[in-house]
Amino acid sequence: MTNPKDIIFKESEDLEQIFETLEYVKGPNLDEEISLKEIVSDFYPKMGFQASHLGKAVKIWKKIEEIRKNEELVVFMGYTSNMVSSGLREIIANLVKHKKVDVLVTTAGGIEEDFIKCVKPFIMGDWNLNGVELREQGINRIGNIYVPNDRYIEFETYMTKFFDELALKQKETHKVTSASEFCYELGRFMDENLEGEKEDSIIYWAYKNNIPIFCPAITDGSIGDMLYFYKKNEKETNLIIDIASDIVKLNDKAIDANKTACIVLGGSLPKHSIINANLFREGTDYAIYITTATPADGSLSGAPPEEGVSWGKIQTKADYTEIWADATIVFPILTYAVFK
Repeated sequence: MTNPKDIIFKESEDLEQIFETLEYVKGPNLDEEISLKEIVSDFYPKMGFQASHLGKAVKIWKKIEEIRKNEELVVFMGYTSNMVSSGLREIIANLVKHKKVDVLVTTAGGIEEDFIKCVKPFIMGDWNLNGVELREQGINRIGNIYVPNDRYIEFETYMTKFFDELALKQKETHKVTSASEFCYELGRFMDENLEGEKEDSIIYWAYKNNIPIFCPAITDGSIGDMLYFYKKNEKETNLIIDIASDIVKLNDKAIDANKTACIVLGGSLPKHSIINANLFREGTDYAIYITTATPADGSLSGAPPEEGVSWGKIQTKADYTEIWADATIVFPILTYAVFK
């Protein structure tokens, strides 16, 4: 019988023979003068758990920025609509303004909510209010964020005018508008018709800097509702939005790139559209995922980077990390540590 003491005190192998480098777990000393940036950059990689993943994300994104100084590296950024519902919208807009990303992929909500916030802001609320009472008051809820219905009523007024302009342009040019062209034209429309807070708009800066926004599910939201009413009432309209041509444009962005990086907030359609485009070039070189989804149900939203490697959507030698956390907590820290 094995000696119980030998079981408990089993000798370790020489760690220097097992690991190429040894990092010791250590947190910051709060008695010392230290900045948040130093905590994230210097201590998070050694903190353990998700903090270490965040620390690695900082290193990856800094490497991406360093490479971009000397050679082409196309940064794809994907985000779900709830990121725009939150205050992350202003951070994403700033990245677009300063050309830190090259290609955007989002959902319909990521387009319309960005526009609506230029007209009227969203309101901080509470998680626990009664849904029936909110419905009676005409208040929509996104988590603990309130969007009164008057926002959507005013949005329809703008969109009806925008659809009229788009339909007239299609009639004059005999060209169908793709979803990405729809987003570009919406940016132009905002520039010419809105007097609100455009400086915080993702669409506005994407238009100004000619950064494409791809939205494969453009009708899956309020924009789809507005299109329904418009096409129902304007029966003679020739307004058509082409989804098919965008798949060529998006895939070519990856195929023609020297190197690529994928930064994804959330999961869903934006995540897959980006990594699937990179499949056509045998995978992205760098990837940063921030998600609360887990891989247990086999969903793409919860699929870890290693699953992407198995498909060829992330290169086998790529530098990547996944942070399991709420992006509203993590992404401001990540961008602050990289760019400030």
